[in-house]
Amino acid sequence: MKAIQAMKVIGGALIVAASLNAYAQSSDAMAASGAMSAAPTAKSAKAADRALQRSVRKTLSKTKGVSVDNITVHARNGAVILEGSVPDQSQIDPATQAAQGVAGVTSVKNDLTIRPIGQ
Repeated sequence: MKAIQAMKVIGGALIVAASLNAYAQSSDAMAASGAMSAAPTAKSAKAADRALQRSVRKTLSKTKGVSVDNITVHARNGAVILEGSVPDQSQIDPATQAAQGVAGVTSVKNDLTIRPIGQ
């Protein structure tokens, strides 16, 4: 009778040990996959860059005194490049300041040139 009781206790202990080991392995796997999904993928980085470009372009279009007709916005990892032309010098600084004010922008490179309308 004592042997049967001992076998039950040993069997129960083995089941508990096996389930704890399995739990620890699945938790490690979940943690590893969670760490991997936290790193941005190329696809999500491109989507974020496009969204930032749209935000900067929208902000520029709402900025008084800035003509966005010939301005192209490029973004990569928070760095924004403004390219193209504006009709006069007075539009260059407001365009840069407006782009710097957009959430997510870390730096702005202004490559705008002056090109009067009709030229």
